[in-house]
Amino acid sequence: MNNKFYTELFDAAPIIGIMRNLPPEHLEVIAENYLQSGLTCLEITMNSAAAAENITKLTKAYAGRLNIGAGTVCTMHDLDKALNANAQFIVTPIINKEVISACVSANVPIFPGAYTPSEIYEAWHWGAAMVKVFPASTLGPRYIKEVLAPLDYLKLLPTGGIGLNNLSDYLSAGAKGVGIGSQLFPKQIILNQDWAALKQTFTLFKEKVTRWVK
Repeated sequence: MNNKFYTELFDAAPIIGIMRNLPPEHLEVIAENYLQSGLTCLEITMNSAAAAENITKLTKAYAGRLNIGAGTVCTMHDLDKALNANAQFIVTPIINKEVISACVSANVPIFPGAYTPSEIYEAWHWGAAMVKVFPASTLGPRYIKEVLAPLDYLKLLPTGGIGLNNLSDYLSAGAKGVGIGSQLFPKQIILNQDWAALKQTFTLFKEKVTRWVK
């Protein structure tokens, strides 16, 4: 497997773009515009059509330039498919200790989904590289700040309901990055194949997050 995760790419633009059920025939042009805008990490969810095949395709095409990961990994079966496809990082919506441990053993970064402080703490101490706080939309930036007050060593990746209007709030609260889905990949723009508009959307997010990169 050639699934090295490039930390420097994530640090340069700490947004993970979540590609769920996007038209497979458009994934390469979407990835190219994503790269050209300066964004660096893409997650293809395993409940999308031909997810494993598309992860393999993009990791080959963008080796060393984009991190391509697998999302919605809930079981060891999902994980095996993702790792065999050369996913460079793993994201889950839940805590599955077996999946976390397997990723740690394989030296593949995993960002498991957690909600409560106890779940976040457990996921981190089982070996999470970052903990995906999900769904962030029901918790808000203040929750991130309050969790980090006593647990300031945690690396949190809030996901869900994040867009240009509140991205800065989460980063200001102490999040190490964010996961963004539909607001980063507007459905109508993609259906219209308006790639210039899509690249402009990506660029706006890149400009917003760059202000927080240290």
